Amino acid sequence: MTSVALAYLSAGFGAGLAVLGAGLGIGKLAAAAMEGSARQPTAAGDIRTSMIIAAALIEGATLFAIVVCLLLALAK
Repeated sequence: MTSVALAYLSAGFGAGLAVLGAGLGIGKLAAAAMEGSARQPTAAGDIRTSMIIAAALIEGATLFAIVVCLLLALAK
């Protein structure tokens, strides 16, 4: 296997792990927000706002990881 093929393989694994981690994180975040809203419906707006901010931060970190994987794969 050439080093270019290994770079593509590693970038694919890295991007996949980043997306998997983001999916798990956002899933846990949404589950906790739904449980909090069910327990205290009057605070649903504040919980929703906090959830959206946290989800955006998770997605931002995931996007950064995917960009790093692509840059490493395409560097020659």
